Amino acid sequence: MSVQSLLPPAARTLAEAIAEAGGRALLVGGCVRDLVLGIAPKDLDFEVYGLAPARLREVLARFGAVQEVGKRFGVFKLRMDGMDVDVALPRREKKTAPGHKGFAAEPDPFLSPERASSRRDFTINAMMLDPLSGELLDFHGGQRDLQNHVLRHVSPAFVEDPLRPLRGMQFAARFRLSVHPETARLARTMLAEYETLPSARIWEEWRKWAHAPYPDMGLEALKAMGWLLPYPELAALVGCPQEPQWHPEGDVWTHTKIACRRMHEVCAREGIGGAAREALMFAILAHDFGKPATTTRDEKGRIRSPGHAQKSAELAKSFLARIGAPKRLVSLVIPLVAEHLAHMHGKPTPRAVRRLAVRLAPATIALWARLVEADASARPPKPPADPAAPWLALARKLEAEAQKPRPIVQGRMLLALGVAPGPRMGEIIRRAYEAQLDGAFADEEEARKWLVAQGLVPKV
Repeated sequence: MSVQSLLPPAARTLAEAIAEAGGRALLVGGCVRDLVLGIAPKDLDFEVYGLAPARLREVLARFGAVQEVGKRFGVFKLRMDGMDVDVALPRREKKTAPGHKGFAAEPDPFLSPERASSRRDFTINAMMLDPLSGELLDFHGGQRDLQNHVLRHVSPAFVEDPLRPLRGMQFAARFRLSVHPETARLARTMLAEYETLPSARIWEEWRKWAHAPYPDMGLEALKAMGWLLPYPELAALVGCPQEPQWHPEGDVWTHTKIACRRMHEVCAREGIGGAAREALMFAILAHDFGKPATTTRDEKGRIRSPGHAQKSAELAKSFLARIGAPKRLVSLVIPLVAEHLAHMHGKPTPRAVRRLAVRLAPATIALWARLVEADASARPPKPPADPAAPWLALARKLEAEAQKPRPIVQGRMLLALGVAPGPRMGEIIRRAYEAQLDGAFADEEEARKWLVAQGLVPKV
């Protein structure tokens, strides 16, 4: 399929209007990269050459309301045919202060496309496409790098924006890229500016990583660039040994990378997306964070990591805070990590399943089972495994796979049975819920009998 056949009609319509006004509209950035990969773009990014800002705005206004989001940068937004369209003038930039936003920029409609493209981060994002002629302007070898799965910087100016290594991480994860050695070297010189990055921008790059098909490649890109340093929880996994009998694949870092890829495969198979996928990806990333701190050798030389699940949960919390993860996500990830070995501590009885559902909340047994599967299937050459399957099957029978059991004994029932509101009512509800989890009763009638038998309410 040709690149032009993938272009939405809005691209040509807008480019023709700009050409009639004396300018030239070139598609730039991620939409060109996607077109080269044979992916239809979800939105459009243009750079317009040869038109002053006021004249460009006049042209854009023919197609609807125009929002000027960066007046001093010459950036406009509009909607066309249901698509978001960003239109910018080429600009000159100068580093003026540390950090991601420490730039002075000046629009220059008469800058050459080659010069304008040199300010972009990676070659794969520096390609330009003329939607009228179909000409691909690839001054920096981006198409070649895509074909060779190489992530390479455009110019030495790469070092001016400390967000770029994290962007590189998620690009590597999305497009199966390995970092060019010189790009990795430049990235290592940028570590001092990590602390200047806004947490919202850090989270956005990690969020994209969580939705990528090659998360292991993203992690390896971070390592190659020396950017594990801001994440000691990850850095400590490298070289941390595991007992070969259970983990023939190697150290904890190797296991974690494989497990992240398996988690993507599980999510793709099950159709898991959105916040649920993010929770699973960060849970599998963090599930063994505690091993470096708990790993020992016993008297026979066997490697053990007692208590690593709880330690991993503690470290996952600090890691997620550092990357700016939303609190709702954290509330899902922490119990998943803490309970990722629960299936190894007994058989899936109704009591065990109900209590696991309570400990996991607000996460669920359905999510937990997928985490366990990804972990167990990340030990090559051992075959994939699904040790949580019996737990999930029983949870479905108990209607506990998607939520913890609802308390049967509640205040309304106790009021009807003559119990006055107050601390005693709260204590009865707590005791009754514990009994319910243990299987003492399964409906309201049985619950009332149990309350009477325990002497907690008067006989009816």
